[in-house]
Amino acid sequence: MHSRNKKAMELVAKGWSALQQVDRVIDATDPDDYRLHPYLRTAKENFELALEADNMNTHAKYWLAKLHLDYLAPGACKSIGAALLVEAAEMGDPDAQYDLGRRLRNKETCVQSDQQPLYYIEKAVDQGHPGAAIAYGSLLLKGAQSPESAVIKFRAKGTLSSRAARIKSMTIHEDPKEKAKQHFQVAARSGCDLGLRWLNRLEEVEKQE
Repeated sequence: MHSRNKKAMELVAKGWSALQQVDRVIDATDPDDYRLHPYLRTAKENFELALEADNMNTHAKYWLAKLHLDYLAPGACKSIGAALLVEAAEMGDPDAQYDLGRRLRNKETCVQSDQQPLYYIEKAVDQGHPGAAIAYGSLLLKGAQSPESAVIKFRAKGTLSSRAARIKSMTIHEDPKEKAKQHFQVAARSGCDLGLRWLNRLEEVEKQE
């Protein structure tokens, strides 16, 4: 198991490196420029080989999903990319969760899920994803509400009573600014400058109130 996982991660790294070569020049050329095809093929092949080595590797699923969804790669298919993205998100990959939540919120037609966008974004926040924390915090300030399935977390051991859960839910909904601040703190602790800027902005607003 360990050797398969190691091999898969090596292949993911090779595929990611090839995509980096594309990203480095794509703004200065056409997205479907034939000169990008060798790098895109290399990336696609390595991500696919990584999944052959370890089908549970969420990094490979996520990056292969992005290749299908965001690049004009030979053989790219958006429906395949969407399926891989949902699968990686459901398996707990924070990058995939944030990406899926963002795409669902933007109502990209190729991506579908039974869950609400904020469900996946909050899952990514729970794992310390700074981009998701910034996105979620800013959405809360705009009036978005956390989905009930994510707000009320009943513990298997019964440590949180239904009454306490309702109180917690009411408190969060009544004070979105405080909840947003918590998310910006998550981003700031990870070294994200944008998180610090949001915290400073909230502090200035509080002083003016």
